[in-house]
Amino acid sequence: MLVAFSVSPMGVGESVSQAVADAVRVVRESGLPNRTDAMFTTIEGEWDEVMDVVRRATEAAGRGAGRVSLVLKADIRPGHTGELTAKVDRVERLLATD
Repeated sequence: MLVAFSVSPMGVGESVSQAVADAVRVVRESGLPNRTDAMFTTIEGEWDEVMDVVRRATEAAGRGAGRVSLVLKADIRPGHTGELTAKVDRVERLLATD
C-alpha cells in the first residue's frame, strides 16, 4: 500500500519545520520506500508496518504540542509493490509520447 500523509503540531507557533523534520526522520529511519515533497510524505509497505511508521512519525511531530493535525490518503492495492515510483513512471512515459 501507499500512504501519503501530512502531519503538523498545532499551537506551537508559525514555523513547524523542526516538527516536520522529526516526523520525516522517523519515516526515513524505517527503511521503507518513501518520498517527501512540499505537501506530503509518501511511504510504501504492508498495512501494519506503514501504519506503525505513520503513528510514530505523528508522535514525533507532536512532541511538545497539545494537538496534532494528521491528513492521510491511502492507495491499498494488494499484490503490487514498487508503486511509489512505478505510478509516476507510467505517467511520465505517457507525457513523453505526446
